[in-house]
Amino acid sequence: MIEIEGLYTYAILVFTSFFTLINPIGSMPVFLGMTNTITDDLRKKTARKAVVVAFFTLIMFAFSGQILFQFFGISVNSFRVVGGIIFFIMGQDMLHARLGKMKFNDESEVSTYVSDISITPLAIPMIAGPGAITNSIVLMDDADTLEKKVTLFLIMALVMLLTFVVFVSATRISKFLGPTGNRVLMKLMGLIVMVIAVEFFFSGLTPILRGILKL
Repeated sequence: MIEIEGLYTYAILVFTSFFTLINPIGSMPVFLGMTNTITDDLRKKTARKAVVVAFFTLIMFAFSGQILFQFFGISVNSFRVVGGIIFFIMGQDMLHARLGKMKFNDESEVSTYVSDISITPLAIPMIAGPGAITNSIVLMDDADTLEKKVTLFLIMALVMLLTFVVFVSATRISKFLGPTGNRVLMKLMGLIVMVIAVEFFFSGLTPILRGILKL
């Protein structure tokens, strides 16, 4: 009975931490802004590829994250700094509606665009960001039984499924807003993404500077 309660508590911890860190509802406007020039089918394909890549990225770090970080001398704070830069550039493009002006000459260009944004920045670092990666490493260390390890991976898959559902739901919102509404939303979300990027950047830079200055 105690083991079941412990597993239940662990499952709740895994779900709440991953869902909060990934924040698919908050990421949906970004996904909507980056995919408003492609068809609904391609939008679903983009969402599906993004969550699959993010899922396997988190699994990889769960098993070997600490080893990789130590081998390459990488810190989570460095991830935050780079992620902040990527988000800032993306937010600036959204603010100036450059993403919405993208035109494709043939299907190969569309396919390349979908493949590119599915991996970066949607899968990494938006879904599988520094917080989620760190969380997967820490929770894997806490999973001291096979049942907890299985629970961890099943709930990670559940969160990814929910993220996919949220992203696909963006299609209905896009149709409801129309072209003008989408442009306004993209500009507004671009500003918000840039603010988030600044917070992301300095949350990673501050500990690095403190370490250098030994404060």
